[in-house]
This record gives sequence, C-alpha cells and structure tokens, in this order.
Amino acid sequence: MIRLLLVMLIGGISLLGCAQSEPEKLGTPIEGYSHTSAAINRFSVNGNGGPNLAPYGYGGGQMCCAPLPVKWHPGLTVVVEWEKDPNPHDSANWPDPPFSAAWRKAAREHETHYTRHRAVVAVAPYERLGVVNVHFLPCNQVAVTAGLMLPRTPSYPYRFPQKMEEPAICPKP
Repeated sequence: MIRLLLVMLIGGISLLGCAQSEPEKLGTPIEGYSHTSAAINRFSVNGNGGPNLAPYGYGGGQMCCAPLPVKWHPGLTVVVEWEKDPNPHDSANWPDPPFSAAWRKAAREHETHYTRHRAVVAVAPYERLGVVNVHFLPCNQVAVTAGLMLPRTPSYPYRFPQKMEEPAICPKP
C-alpha cells in the first residue's frame, strides 16, 4: 500500500513537469483604420498582412495574425509597413472602355504614384491581448493598439476623428 502511494506521488510530481505554461506570445488578428483621404492598398504588422483600406475607411475585415506578447511591457513596438495610394479616385478619369490598352496604361501610370512606408510604432498599453488596431494618420503617422478595447469606447487609448485632413506642411519626425 505504501509502495502504491509512493509510486502515485512520484508519478504525480513527474507529471507537473508536463503541465503547459501560459504562452509568452500569441497570434492576434489585425485590423486597420484610415483617417486620411488616401487608400491603404496593403499593410503589414511585423510582416503579417492586414486588409486594404478605403479612404477614411476602417475594418476591411480582420486578417491573421500578428504575434505579440500576451502581457504588454514598456518599450513594446511593432513594425508597420504600408503602401498608400494618395489619389484613389483618379480612376474615374481614366479612358474608356475599362481594361482597354489606354485604360491599362493609365492604371500603370497611376501606380507609379503609390508611396511605400515603414515605421516602428509603440503599442499602447493593454491589460489583455486582443485585436491589433492600426490607425493611419496624416503625415504618414501610425498609432497601434492591441488590447480587448474597441475604438470609440471609454477605455480606448486614442480619440482620432475618422476624417483628418493632411496639413499643408507635415512636421519633421
């Protein structure tokens, strides 16, 4: 009987080493918000893609996933890369018919005006990891949250208006 208890005790203690610990990082969905008149053709967070965004648009559906720490810590940053179309409504002036040689030429010319950007962005503090929200602001500025709070709720760290105008001169970073 004592042997059985001893075997069970040793077996139980050895199983404790098999218990899974809480992960340090988790993949979390990515969502975006464009607060400018430009379209965001594509963007990524730490190399993982987010949806395209219409001018003054938000959402675009969640994409998966940006690996982030389960627990926020000071100095936490992400790398955001994006391609921007500064004149997304120009296609209204392209030649007819759509997809003709002249139309395709206008589209190729239009694409030469796309700009590409990269920023290392501080992540706002969060208590529990949630959706990564990327806010595209005038002057190629970006703000990022990653908690369970939703935009326009009292606990959300940013209060950006949905429509923001680009200033005549952007401040130097």
